[in-house]
Amino acid sequence: MKRFATLLLVGLAVMAPAAFAQSEGGEGGLELWKWANFLLLAGGLGYLVVKNAGPFFAARSRKIREDIAQAEELHQAAEARVHEVESRLANLEAEIASLRAESELEAGSEMERMRQQTESEMAKIRTHAEQDIASAGKAARLELKRYSAHLAIRLAEQKIQGRMTPETQDKLVRGFVRELDRPSPARTK
Repeated sequence: MKRFATLLLVGLAVMAPAAFAQSEGGEGGLELWKWANFLLLAGGLGYLVVKNAGPFFAARSRKIREDIAQAEELHQAAEARVHEVESRLANLEAEIASLRAESELEAGSEMERMRQQTESEMAKIRTHAEQDIASAGKAARLELKRYSAHLAIRLAEQKIQGRMTPETQDKLVRGFVRELDRPSPARTK
């Protein structure tokens, strides 16, 4: 409502000198009204500028200060991140060296474990092979003894058959029967 009244007053101030100048028809009066109109217009604009510009510029200044404070916070956060990244980069070489040393240590211990495991497996295989060889040798000796005994029996059988005549057979049977007829010392007691 105030604005409407101000605009109406300004409009009347602008229109009145023009209307008055036409009614009087003088050049000198018109000049005076032009200056009065200019002063009225300048005063109205000055009033509006002072009235509205103060809060506008105060709000604008406050916004600029807030933006500057926010920018400073962002700058500090960025600086902190830069320092963090720089410290990580500085420690990165040490971490890499530590990881390399750790992996070399693990690889060495794994190699040693595998060497020991291989030696253990080879010892087991060697022991098992020696047992198999000893067992096979024993089995071969037994088989050889069995075969030798079988050959000896066959050879003895062949010799006996070659010497055995019907007369020798009769003598052997008679000797065996006599042995059976004779009382044994264990039966007499």
